[in-house]
Amino acid sequence: MSDASFFEKVYEVAKQIPYGKVTTYGAIAKAIGAKKSARMVGYAMNGASEKEEVPAHRVVNRKGLLTGKHHFQGTNLMQQLLESEGVVVKNNQVQNLEQVLWEPKGDES
Repeated sequence: MSDASFFEKVYEVAKQIPYGKVTTYGAIAKAIGAKKSARMVGYAMNGASEKEEVPAHRVVNRKGLLTGKHHFQGTNLMQQLLESEGVVVKNNQVQNLEQVLWEPKGDES
């Protein structure tokens, strides 16, 4: 699978994340059948800031940390976007992760 098609698969899953929910890099990797590729999902999300239709702010690490926040313009844009959707963030971490976690359906291979 080329990086381009991998990235497109990542973006297709990310576009499905519901308003007010988050998912993880690992969950997206698992959903596209590449469960050991969470880091590559992170690279894909880094490039998603130019794609308005991809809600990259809704993707966090497995502990709920806003590890991608430095890829957003402004100091706290990722946190502000999540908070505007009702997600509670403190110290760069989603507080109620179990309640707002969305698990994408996919290949699960």
